[in-house]
Amino acid sequence: MHKIIGVIGGVPQSKSRNDDDFSDRLNHRFTTAIMIMFAIVVSTKQYVGEPISCWVPAHFTGSHESYTNDYCWVRNTYYLPFEEYIPKEHEKEKRHMIPYYQWMPMILLVQALMFYMPIMVWRTLNKKSGIDVNNIVEAGETFQSAEKAVNRDVTLSYMTKQMDRFCSYLTSHDNGRGGCTISLKHILSRTFCVMCGRLRGNYLVSLYFWVKLLFIGNVIGQLYLLNTFLGTQFSMYGIDVVKELARGEDWTQSPRFPRVTMCDLKVRRLGNVQRYTVQCVLPINLFNEKIYLFLWFWMVFVATMSCLSLLTWALRSMFRTDRSRYVKKHLRLMDKIKTEDDKKLLRSFVEKYLRQDGVFVLRLVGHNTNAITVTEFVCSLWDMYCEKFKDRINSDEAGPSDSV
Repeated sequence: MHKIIGVIGGVPQSKSRNDDDFSDRLNHRFTTAIMIMFAIVVSTKQYVGEPISCWVPAHFTGSHESYTNDYCWVRNTYYLPFEEYIPKEHEKEKRHMIPYYQWMPMILLVQALMFYMPIMVWRTLNKKSGIDVNNIVEAGETFQSAEKAVNRDVTLSYMTKQMDRFCSYLTSHDNGRGGCTISLKHILSRTFCVMCGRLRGNYLVSLYFWVKLLFIGNVIGQLYLLNTFLGTQFSMYGIDVVKELARGEDWTQSPRFPRVTMCDLKVRRLGNVQRYTVQCVLPINLFNEKIYLFLWFWMVFVATMSCLSLLTWALRSMFRTDRSRYVKKHLRLMDKIKTEDDKKLLRSFVEKYLRQDGVFVLRLVGHNTNAITVTEFVCSLWDMYCEKFKDRINSDEAGPSDSV
């Protein structure tokens, strides 16, 4: 397939796969890239610059100051507003610890991995459907960009044959026909995506819905899991910032990402243990605050787009009338539906030949190319289906006459 795409049309191959839609790419491509970029920025600040600087007593030497900075960096600091007194050693419960800043690059990388996991599930499992969705979409992109008519014809022929092999296999292994009793379960499975499986023609649709749910669950779950990692109400972070801006308050003075913190350390001197409480500045939190404020609004945007995408795909794929309307629209653009027999054959074409997975693949091609490409694809499949239908009728008519 890659050789065909490389030769036909002379279009350079793209390493990025497009067997999904825009909301999926917001999750696994753009969000992952953004978080990796932020992880690099934070790591650079930590290991190249000064991530923490503590104000030590005057009698501390340079080595003492360096030790204090290192100690407070690895042992965590705690936030204490200036109007509150410094808690005693036994009052640890009054300290609002800041446990996350050392782990910020790792947290961002883990978040990036979690955003990428659902698409790995999709690309691993969709191959079990019997058709390589990515190859069909890539061929559609090649067809769209091909300049020579002969190249377009070869690509369209490849797409049609691959799709026909997939749909014909489902049709030949259809065990749902031939029964006289129609149960409620059967009716529901024909109308909605209730019964799932490769031979039922809705494996790809069902898998794609589950992957969409994984994307949504991941982004919403991360908003709440960050409450644990950051030790704050991060799930309400953006809303609180907007409220503070509306009241004219300084939103940067937040206990979520404090710049000035406190640190307690003990030093052993001649058998005695001396306790010091020093005030530290965390310049790294200047970056962390801006990064996670952006990420909060970004993740809310991604969650919204993912939910809308799931709803759109559900409405398009679950209802039989919508699938039939989609295919009919493209066939009418090429004036393929002319007679009543064509209308009757259309129903069989959509329900028994293409099914939910076939229409789903057509929609994915349409999402990643243009209306002309998917129309040519649908019409090519229709022409092949009509030829097979006529051949089957002719063979049925020729059978009795041959026996006589």
